[in-house]
Amino acid sequence: MALMNHPISHVETVRIAPTGSIPSVLEQLGLEPQETLAELGFDIQLFTNPDIIIPNATRNRLLELCAQKSGCRHFGHLVGRNVSPSSFGIAGLFMQQAPDIASAIKGWIRYQHLHANGAVVYLEEKSDTAFIGYSITHPAEEASEQVTDAAVTAMFNALRKLCGVKWQATEIQFTHPKPTSTRPFVHYFKAPLRFNSEKAGVLFPADWLTQPILGADPQLQQLLQKQIDLIEYQYHDNFAEQARRVVHSAVLMHRTKAGDIANFFSLHERTLNRRLRDSGTCLRELLDECRADIAQQLLRNTSLTVNEVAETLDYSDASAFARAFRRQTGMAPSAWRSSMAPHR
Repeated sequence: MALMNHPISHVETVRIAPTGSIPSVLEQLGLEPQETLAELGFDIQLFTNPDIIIPNATRNRLLELCAQKSGCRHFGHLVGRNVSPSSFGIAGLFMQQAPDIASAIKGWIRYQHLHANGAVVYLEEKSDTAFIGYSITHPAEEASEQVTDAAVTAMFNALRKLCGVKWQATEIQFTHPKPTSTRPFVHYFKAPLRFNSEKAGVLFPADWLTQPILGADPQLQQLLQKQIDLIEYQYHDNFAEQARRVVHSAVLMHRTKAGDIANFFSLHERTLNRRLRDSGTCLRELLDECRADIAQQLLRNTSLTVNEVAETLDYSDASAFARAFRRQTGMAPSAWRSSMAPHR
């Protein structure tokens, strides 16, 4: 299995660290890790270095195969329980040195691609609640449930670590149907659960955003910022890929106006449009592509109706959604969902 040697690539990749507990989880479930992984086509040496980079598809397949082999459908959740902010590499270290929770989350969002460039983390604030969400930027062919469970659990752990023991979630949301047994989730999160949701993530009281992070070191964060700047300079991806991540989050947050996207980059709308044009794309094209990607995830992983998916993605009606979806995929939403049924 070929491994990548740098953190940013146009191939969607992820650091092995957040899934580094797979051998111990297998052992916890009564399986011999080395033999089991070898049987599944993986070398246990893969887990010896947390900075090893693997394709997302490899991570997805590994989680799903482990879930099948162990007979544990909450395998991804168990792996996510072992994740801490430090598991996210330099982006996680940067988070822990932020002055407050809001700054930490914004740093996480900004530098998520240094850890995994096939997914986005985003923050929504509404009156007295905040929601930190996770979304794969392209539809996952395998293990979307396992990946989502691991990611949501990891975000929960990161918030609990940053906020302290008094922090509690308001609700945990998953973009997949309710599992046969929710006991492991209920026991661990100790918060209301919502399955079959249009978003995956953690809802919590917004007043925690202003909470200072104990032990944060501003000087250390400055040093980490310089290191991050150097990494981004060496391995920078093109502007279109950066914009795609922003647009993907913007669709989920219902903030898709050109001004909203431009503000993220601190650019004027005309400058944003010019840079996208120079990169061979445009905002309308990125919006259509990201909406289609998110629609495929919702159609594959939830039982939301086509009308509900259209509403989630801010289409005027189901017909407008169906036309846009057909342009991107060549199929009507209902037909596409039916074609995916054997894989669900």
